[in-house]
Amino acid sequence: MLVNRLTASAAEIVSGAIQDHDRGLIVGEVTFGKGLVQTVYPLSENTGLALTTAHYYTPSGRLIQRDYSNISLYDYYYNRSETENNTANREVKLTDSGRTVYGGGGITPDVNIPPIKSNHFQDTLLQHYAFFNFAKRYVVDHHPTKTFEVDDATMQAFRKSLDEANIAYTQADLIDNADWLKSSIKSEIFIDAFGQDEGMKVRAESDPEVVKGLELLPQAKALADNAKKIVAEHNAAPAFNR
Repeated sequence: MLVNRLTASAAEIVSGAIQDHDRGLIVGEVTFGKGLVQTVYPLSENTGLALTTAHYYTPSGRLIQRDYSNISLYDYYYNRSETENNTANREVKLTDSGRTVYGGGGITPDVNIPPIKSNHFQDTLLQHYAFFNFAKRYVVDHHPTKTFEVDDATMQAFRKSLDEANIAYTQADLIDNADWLKSSIKSEIFIDAFGQDEGMKVRAESDPEVVKGLELLPQAKALADNAKKIVAEHNAAPAFNR
């Protein structure tokens, strides 16, 4: 199961349960840590009071909610610190097969994949909607099929679109970000021509979490097989040995 820092609430409950029962390998980043239950009490003037009334826990008893005291609302949502990801002071629980897992601050993945940080050139293109604007015109002029691939002619056309939009770049920018550019161009063209799902498939092909997840499938299967064996042995043991 792939997770990141925006995986929250119900998604954390599911991923935590899968991890606790050793039914799958959790891969990615520490999740958001939203495990509060709100009850809404109706008030006058079509208003209501949302009051926190409960916490969500995983099957092993791990608290999902992370501590939000002494931090700003902005930091809580957008600027999670490395100290929050540190497991040193987190509660420790065990999965069905005896693996150590941590609670009290989201779901900690079994395999951590640090997020890839964008560079200035990438941020500039995204801020100017460079791929969106290029794809709109390209699809009208070229009518791409699902066999479409970004070739040299496509890159030249994209470069021309940057010039027309007065977006500054260097030759080094294009070379250093070549794979990212081709993936982003193809994804946006597929979104425009064939829909959001097709564009997301293209994006997934180069997503580091997806690529790593595919590599880890054998390890995930081994984890599940071992858990089944341990649970079966536990259930078969005489009651006085438990």
